[in-house]
Amino acid sequence: MRDYLIAPSLLSADFARLGEEAKNVLDAGGDVLHLDVMDNHYVPNLTVGPLVCESLRKYGITKTIDVHLMAKPVDRLIIDFAKAGANIISFHPEASEHVDRSLELIQKHGCKAGLALNPSTTLHCLEYVLDKIDMILIMSVNPGFGGQKFIPITLEKLKQTRALIDASGKDIRLAVDGGIKADNIFDVAKAGADMFIAGSAIFTQPDYAKVIREMRDELKRVK
Repeated sequence: MRDYLIAPSLLSADFARLGEEAKNVLDAGGDVLHLDVMDNHYVPNLTVGPLVCESLRKYGITKTIDVHLMAKPVDRLIIDFAKAGANIISFHPEASEHVDRSLELIQKHGCKAGLALNPSTTLHCLEYVLDKIDMILIMSVNPGFGGQKFIPITLEKLKQTRALIDASGKDIRLAVDGGIKADNIFDVAKAGADMFIAGSAIFTQPDYAKVIREMRDELKRVK
């Protein structure tokens, strides 16, 4: 069985109690904190900046923080989030004029580099940068809002991405974001994903640990 990671997305958390929410969801069994950064330019929403990431560190969060940049341009934000305590930084190829350079910039500042692909973005952009990628993030919804439904064709895209990773022989994590729940995480894992970003499925429920436990039970079924 692969090393599966569950990454609760703080986009669906109570922002009035963000530090407490982050601690609670990690204590409930979350592996990674996912932070969605939206700029009301690349996507039609506005969320958080580097100060929020830094504040989570000051609050006492020590686990991995995965920053997903849905913003354009990205290079300045990469530097700022790296300094603020991010461990993984992902961006969309459409948001950088020089994808290879932006990936290098992330790694230069001590973070793992990820490339995020929208539902309609093909895999071709990965072909010449796999040597600089630590994570591929497949969007299973259109970026910009939480609580959307999983797009079924994503399963085929995950299979193709998994085949690409396996053929490369490189240690690249395959994450998926959007509409992930206990009732579809098995199929998503079977398609090749090994990191599951879930927001509303967790934070809208009264018992975070119960939801995460249900997800892990489903993942145990994957062979």
